[in-house]
Amino acid sequence: MDLGRIGVWLGGLAQAGAVEESGTAQELEELGYGTLWFGESGAGKEAFAHAALLLDATDRISVATGIANIWLRGPVAAANGAATLAEAHPGRFALGLGVSHPHVVARTGQDYSRPLTRMREYLDAMDAVPYLAAAPAQPAPLLLGALAPRMLELARDHAQGAHPYLVTPEHSARARATLGPDRVLAPEQGFVLETDPDRARAAARAHLERYLAAVNYRSSWLRLGFEEPDFEHGGSDRLVDALVAWGDEEAVATRVAEHLAAGADHVALQALGADPLDELRRLVPALDLS
Repeated sequence: MDLGRIGVWLGGLAQAGAVEESGTAQELEELGYGTLWFGESGAGKEAFAHAALLLDATDRISVATGIANIWLRGPVAAANGAATLAEAHPGRFALGLGVSHPHVVARTGQDYSRPLTRMREYLDAMDAVPYLAAAPAQPAPLLLGALAPRMLELARDHAQGAHPYLVTPEHSARARATLGPDRVLAPEQGFVLETDPDRARAAARAHLERYLAAVNYRSSWLRLGFEEPDFEHGGSDRLVDALVAWGDEEAVATRVAEHLAAGADHVALQALGADPLDELRRLVPALDLS
C-alpha cells in the first residue's frame, strides 16, 4: 500500500457532516495528498463506517484510521471490518489501532490497567478470526498508535508499522531505531500557518490543552527530555514549538523534512488554524507530494 510521503490528519475537518466531509476529501485528493487519517474517540463517527464514507467519496487517495480504538469493538469486528474495506477498495485502506487513554476508556467501564497486554491479546485474536466472504487481494496494512518503546516493539513484531501522534522528529528517529528498516513509520504533525509567535502559540495551545493531562502523552514527552514544568500553563514555549510546527509554508515543510530525515516514511499533517482546509491548500506548493 502506498501512503505517499505526506498525508492529512483530518482533525476538525472530520467533524463536518458527510456531504461536506466528502467534498473536503475529494479536494484533498485533487491537491495531491497521499492519505487521509482520522481518529476515533467514542463520541463521534464510528471508525469503519467513517473509513467507508471517505473511501466511497474518493478514487485514489488512501484512507487510514489514526486510530481505531480497540476498546470500542472486539477483534472479530476489527478483523472483518478491515477485510471488508480492503476487498472493496484494493490498496487504499490501512488499519491503525490504538489503546487510547485511561480517561477515555473509563467512560466505557473497562479496565485500562494493562494496555500493552490488551493490545497483544487483541492482535492475536484478530489473527485467529476466519473470514469466509470474498477475500481482499491483499490484507489491509496494520499500524499501531505507538509512542512508548514496548508498543513500538509490538508494532515491529506484530504489525506493519506505527502511527505515533503528537511527537517530534527526535521521536521519529527513536521509533525508526526500534522498528528497524522494514516497518512503516507514519507520524502525525500539527501545524499553524502563522508567523506571529503569540498568535501561533495560542492556536497551538488551544489544540494541546486536552492532551496535556493525558498520561500517555506526558510520559512520551518526558522520555524526550521535557520536564513537568513544561506541561504547566498550557505548555511551555519549548514544548509547544517542538510539538506544533508554525511559521510560513517553508517552516512547516522544514519540519516535515526533519521527520523524513529522521526515518519517517510518511507524515500526516494536521492543520490547526482557523481555516484548516485553506492552510492545507496554501501548503501544497512548499511540499514534495510526489
